[in-house]
Amino acid sequence: MQHTNSFYLGAMLLLATTITTVFYACGQSRTDKQSNTQNVQTKNNSMTDSIIKTEEEWKNQLSAEQYYVLRQKGTEKPFTGELLMNKKKGIYTCAACGNELFTDEMKFDSHCGWPSFDKEIAGGKIKTHEDVSHGMRRTEITCGRCGGHLGHLFDDGPTETGMRYCVNSVSLEFIEKDKTTANTIDTITLGGGCYWCIEAVFQQLNGVLSVASGFSGGKVKNPSYKEVCMGTTGHAEVIQLTYDASKVSFEEILQVFFTVHDPTTLNRQGADVGTQYRSAIYYHNQAQQQTAMSIIAALNKEGAYADPIVTEVSAFDVFYKADANHQNYYNDNKDQPYCRMVIQPKLEKFEKVFKAKIKK
Repeated sequence: MQHTNSFYLGAMLLLATTITTVFYACGQSRTDKQSNTQNVQTKNNSMTDSIIKTEEEWKNQLSAEQYYVLRQKGTEKPFTGELLMNKKKGIYTCAACGNELFTDEMKFDSHCGWPSFDKEIAGGKIKTHEDVSHGMRRTEITCGRCGGHLGHLFDDGPTETGMRYCVNSVSLEFIEKDKTTANTIDTITLGGGCYWCIEAVFQQLNGVLSVASGFSGGKVKNPSYKEVCMGTTGHAEVIQLTYDASKVSFEEILQVFFTVHDPTTLNRQGADVGTQYRSAIYYHNQAQQQTAMSIIAALNKEGAYADPIVTEVSAFDVFYKADANHQNYYNDNKDQPYCRMVIQPKLEKFEKVFKAKIKK
């Protein structure tokens, strides 16, 4: 692993010394967390290139089967889709508009007869709607760009996310990853105080594919949010993000990380006090460990902060995803006082400092 170059370190040191102090940490009183979040919510669509066509135009573009599923909310017969058993590396896109929806790492075999995924690419790629057709109450998923029907979302998934995106194969197109290039998709787990705050920030960073809030670094299996808040489980509030290293480097991710929280306060962020609010990097490979240690050493050597960095750097063990009403919190609760007074100012400053790195 090559050491970070001096130009990058200089820029990072400047950012750390001039910006970190303006990102106020989460207040300890967080009783306004919303436990009454609707079971089915329409996700904010961050895409600016929405596609609107007449039905006649869609008929001319799509095959008869694609039109039936994507535009008329039909369902293909189970076990007939060509992508059902696809094991290749690549990206799954909307067959109607090319919107990137899932990666191969999100796909799993659910034995249900349709391609299944345990999460989606972050950034408002997919919208959800309540579906009461056929005498059932389900959650429909549609493309966030063109509105095409994809399938349904269930909470019976066997993976750590607990979710199952059940998608019609005909609604998708698969773009196989170039076999001559290295796999650039990677994962990192970060703790920087309140996970709502850093989740909202990293959801906007270009190259980040998905962000989930949860807990890591503890000894208790499947802890609840209440248990973690008591400070007795050993877990930290963290986000686990999947990113495309061809679009955003791990160094750039840490640049944002060390800017949007205070890495010098032990077991606290502002008014939030406790081991669950510690600064932490849970690395998933040796290259991440070496990069993290190198950057921390450089920042300490140059005196970027008034006090030494106390960020924990440990090997990743397990990630427990928080409840659904803790995911995508800012986007789903923008009018809540906590979001307006604590998270929004952080986002505004992030958007100003990292303007060139924000998703389009």
